[in-house]
Amino acid sequence: MTLKLPRADAAPDTDAWRLPQHARLIVYEARDGGELLTIYDCGAAQKPPSVQVVGNLGRVRADHELERSPTGYVVKLRESARLVRQERDPDHFVVERVE
Repeated sequence: MTLKLPRADAAPDTDAWRLPQHARLIVYEARDGGELLTIYDCGAAQKPPSVQVVGNLGRVRADHELERSPTGYVVKLRESARLVRQERDPDHFVVERVE
């Protein structure tokens, strides 16, 4: 999988990518419990998504707004963050605040 997001400053063995302050994560929920994560650098920008990943968004630990929709939900970040792949389950991701 190739992510068009800049790598975050993290431990060398950690998969983490920087998310801009106004990033939007669109999460489509499948009937089988899976999710498709589509990440845009900015909700207002008229450009394609930075990445689409099949996986689950486990938690958002950064300031954000959450909107539910019939097909899933939208996470609108309010601060810079990073998307981190979980070591124990590579299909799970967490959004963490950048200190």
